[in-house]
Amino acid sequence: MSINGFTLLKEDGAARRGRLETVCGAIETPVFMNVATAAAVRGGVSTDDLRSIGTSVALCNTYHLNMRPGSELIKKLGGLPKFMNWDRPILTDSGGFQVFSLAKRRRIREEGVYFTSYIDGSSIFMGPEESMRVQSDLASTIAMAFDECVANPAEHSYVARSAERTTRWLERCIAEHERLNSLPDTINRRQMLFGINQGGVYEDVRKAHMRAIAAFGMEGYAIGGLSVGESAEDMYRILEAVTPLMPKDKPRYLMGVGTPVNIVEGVYRGIDFFDCVFPLKGAQHGNVYTWEGRRRLLARVYEEDSRPISESCSCPACRSYSRAYIRHLLKADERLGMRLCILHNLYFYNDLMAKIREAVEAGTFASFHEKYSVLLGVSADGGI
Repeated sequence: MSINGFTLLKEDGAARRGRLETVCGAIETPVFMNVATAAAVRGGVSTDDLRSIGTSVALCNTYHLNMRPGSELIKKLGGLPKFMNWDRPILTDSGGFQVFSLAKRRRIREEGVYFTSYIDGSSIFMGPEESMRVQSDLASTIAMAFDECVANPAEHSYVARSAERTTRWLERCIAEHERLNSLPDTINRRQMLFGINQGGVYEDVRKAHMRAIAAFGMEGYAIGGLSVGESAEDMYRILEAVTPLMPKDKPRYLMGVGTPVNIVEGVYRGIDFFDCVFPLKGAQHGNVYTWEGRRRLLARVYEEDSRPISESCSCPACRSYSRAYIRHLLKADERLGMRLCILHNLYFYNDLMAKIREAVEAGTFASFHEKYSVLLGVSADGGI
């Protein structure tokens, strides 16, 4: 197979098992991308740690890295692969999510988005061309098209206009991305570009937008603008409406989602790529995921518990430390407690994806879904 190509290896219902070949190596799907917003996973987790727990893809944030230390500096130092010592695939988001998350600091216009810096209050502009330039400087494996992520709920008329503008922005992204990939000083001239479907919780807008962007023949497609205020039921409803319209021979990415249950449900509806900060944010407060369900390690029931977080887990935390000790670290505000919880959660997510791939390959994903879509969402704190 040539570099930069997706192969659909197996289907089990709507669930898919695939492989995306990239210039930085193969990505086995379904996959969870570990979030390294500022070119690092929070909690003192190094890229050596990420390799040791089975991470195959890192996700970095275009907007924040452009703010600090700046894309030109990262390009000068060899791009993200050298800058952060990561020799595996990297996906960079476009900055479009910040159009949603920094709503009080931005103005949207046809040409792009004007932001007020959260660092020094200065004025910043980012449009499709600027986003492509920054992501080219970062030398990521996969770049995302610049889009508007609309909060839910929002008026139908606004969401429809926003989706149309996102299509126009995609055309500009494609043109600039092709230009940048042709330049001799571009670090990764085989950088891939994924388009993003928008449309809020409105099926008609979502379908129309997916049909429009599918016509561009992108190397992959994402569903954005979910997990931003809508119910899980609405999210699953939109997935069921959109995935049948997504090109079958291209990877499908559900942006910013989610919990282990969300992932199992997403795969069940045909999604290949996921990312989310939940395993990181939850770990800061001692919330960890296991095959027995969620645990809240700050609960008093773990005060004298000498067992690992999960007796079926082989992560660095579970190999060496007890629930009681990690609880003590968290109560004492020792950063090691958060680090161990993060390592455990990311290991669990990577293990979850491996088991999902095995189930799809074996044709048993329906029973996997039936069992774990319930079990992974329950609390495991009781009856200990």
